[in-house]
Amino acid sequence: MYRFFLKRLIGFCGALAAIILLSPLFIFVTLWLHFANKGAGAFFFQTRIGKGEKPFKVMKFKSMTDEKDENGELLPDADRLTKAGKFVRSTSIDEHGVIPPK
Repeated sequence: MYRFFLKRLIGFCGALAAIILLSPLFIFVTLWLHFANKGAGAFFFQTRIGKGEKPFKVMKFKSMTDEKDENGELLPDADRLTKAGKFVRSTSIDEHGVIPPK
């Protein structure tokens, strides 16, 4: 019974509690990144290859701007990293946004 019902219920309740408790932080960081990235959005999306060569999508907080130089090349990473991005990276909250495969 534990393996099939209680384990899932405990996991679900723990995840729900974490989302509720952390949602104010995530909302604040999302707004902060939106303005720090000059309206270019707060999220970064990428398709990666997972187990069994199955592609899956990753959604992470966007820690750098898309600023380019006069030649249209992206500026160096150090120049594009925002204060909000430094916070996101130092707390590692940009590392946990995986969208699992369907």
